[in-house]
Amino acid sequence: MPLIVVTTSPRVAPGLLSHQAWQALGAGPVFTDAEDHPQLPYLAEAGIEVTVGVPDPRELVRRAAEGTVVWLGDFPRAVGEAALAMDDPPVIEHVPGSYDLPGARVLDLVAVMERLRAECPWDRKQTHETLVPYLLEEAYEVQETVEQGDYDALREELGDVLLQVAFHSRVAEHFDIDDVAAAIVDKLIRRHPHVFGSVTAETADEVNANWEAIKAEERAGKELFDGVPMGQPALSLAAQLMRRAEGAGAPEGLSHAVGQGVARELFDLVRRAQAGGLDPEAELRSAARAYRDRVVAWESRA
Repeated sequence: MPLIVVTTSPRVAPGLLSHQAWQALGAGPVFTDAEDHPQLPYLAEAGIEVTVGVPDPRELVRRAAEGTVVWLGDFPRAVGEAALAMDDPPVIEHVPGSYDLPGARVLDLVAVMERLRAECPWDRKQTHETLVPYLLEEAYEVQETVEQGDYDALREELGDVLLQVAFHSRVAEHFDIDDVAAAIVDKLIRRHPHVFGSVTAETADEVNANWEAIKAEERAGKELFDGVPMGQPALSLAAQLMRRAEGAGAPEGLSHAVGQGVARELFDLVRRAQAGGLDPEAELRSAARAYRDRVVAWESRA
């Protein structure tokens, strides 16, 4: 006869168990070592009696060898060892009572952020303004790991960015992280009519054209440069301004002879990079990295 182990996710509302789990929980006596297991009230409501406490592992295994026994929670190692010591051990079955859906660990992040905001003096005093430098720093670190191809480090760096999103959402008084997620979900659905609607787009270029057209509709009635962050690095700022202007049909001549001296030369270089399909910010950063490596090599020989 089996020893059935029913596990549940702490990120799924208690009582929402799979059909297989409810069947298993009614198949024999139920035991758990967790006095505060969140499923206990719901099992009691369903008329399922649960013995709370740690029974003698050998006795539990012996009972399972004679008839079906259910264990609620993580499988105790001592019970497994007792089963292995038997000449004719019972079959041990695992029945997931509830599963984590993709993104479930984000709920853990929200819970941790809630506690930090309430109990940590440093986290409690932060504002949107004080957090902005950390968000920018973490974003640049993501960029660095991608450019270096260090994808093992990328997971951690993306986590740091996600923390900043959760932090700002917790600091906010008029919205929370669900509102943030809802806004981006709505935007993604709206801008992907070829996936969520009836529009046809077979290539990435067609998708991009649709995206830009939808963005243009959304900006209708707004100033041309609304939404362009003027605080971004100067090369990428100039490039974005040019893209936005050219997308609106502005003549190319407007980007000629802008500024004075070095500023004019830099702006012209951005225009040339744009015409060549290059990202001026990335190109200069690549050159800076090559210079850094050259200086490091020189220093090692000195």
